[in-house]
Amino acid sequence: MSSGPDLAGLRIDDEEKEVSRRRWPIVVVGIVIVAVIALAVRWIVAETGVADVNLVQVRVERSAESAVLNASGYVTPRRRATVSAKITGKLIEVLIEEGFIVEKDQVLARMDSLDADTVLNTARAELDVAGARASELEVELVDANRSLRRVSRLFADGVASQDDLDGAETRVARVEAGIERARREVDASAARVAEARRHVENHVIRAPFAGVVVSKDAQPGEMVSPVSAGGGFTRTGIATIVDMSSLEIEVDVNESYIARVEPGQRVDAVLDAYPAWHIPASVITVIPTADRQKATVRVRIAFDELDPRILPDMGVRVGFLGAETARDENAQRVLVSADAVFERDSGSYVWIINVDRVERRAVTPGMKNGDELEIVGGLSGGEQLVAQPSAQLEDGARVRISDDN
Repeated sequence: MSSGPDLAGLRIDDEEKEVSRRRWPIVVVGIVIVAVIALAVRWIVAETGVADVNLVQVRVERSAESAVLNASGYVTPRRRATVSAKITGKLIEVLIEEGFIVEKDQVLARMDSLDADTVLNTARAELDVAGARASELEVELVDANRSLRRVSRLFADGVASQDDLDGAETRVARVEAGIERARREVDASAARVAEARRHVENHVIRAPFAGVVVSKDAQPGEMVSPVSAGGGFTRTGIATIVDMSSLEIEVDVNESYIARVEPGQRVDAVLDAYPAWHIPASVITVIPTADRQKATVRVRIAFDELDPRILPDMGVRVGFLGAETARDENAQRVLVSADAVFERDSGSYVWIINVDRVERRAVTPGMKNGDELEIVGGLSGGEQLVAQPSAQLEDGARVRISDDN
């Protein structure tokens, strides 16, 4: 029997195979866990230093980039009236609400006129009595004239005496005087009727001009008076009416710059409620007096064309245009929130957001307009900037847009 290598010793024991099979899942799970931890660490490292920022949009508007002066003011109606009664009394009916369009002399409200109606009826009765008395005297005058003619014939025939003739003439004169007095009483009664009628009419409150009701200040049952009666229980106004066709702009201009404003000058107006809407306008006049407390001069400005969106007391920003800008209808300017511009290295800069990183860019600021700053160089419009940038931001730093945007 030949001797050779013992191959039986090379066989893998079944128990070792089983152990190997049990170890493989553990190794795989371990590898997965290590990979997840590595990814988490990488993400944490990547997120470390990412700043949360708020963004602001750079906007472009057609406006007075060559404006010689900017100012702010309010839309003001030239015709505005708080309508009240001419007398003191109690309201029984109010026929208007806010927003109603009314015509001139339209009835707005009525007051209790029972006493005034009674006075009017009495005056009319007195007028009727005076008229009847005058008619009666006119009949008597006809009779007196007839008697006078008869007595005159008898006197001519020598039948009647001089006393009879004098008595007939006296009667005619007396009746004529009575008629004159009666006519004057009729006139006086007619005047009292007219006065009583006007008093009744004073219980009806009418619109002084055509316009829109912007305020309803009294309700039925309340007392109203043309003057304050004290105590706070008497209304002095029933409604406020505005003539929408008389809307214009009033602005206060610092007296140091009033020389830049002149009548007829073109103006670019922007309502606070519609910041993208530019309204053509022009200067009506410069009020020839100054406010010594505020050192300002008031300027009246007319809209070229009125629009239903323009409402009384709206805030408005205006730019008084120079001659070149007035001719250039396509003039534009770039505006950005003032808190997006910061100073560094003796210059003005903004942080532009580019996907998830920021880029520092130098800009040239112009005139400040409220909370916004005009940028005359460095931005073209449409860029997204970091609002209120932190001093720790660096060029190329990663950022994350805040959920507030």
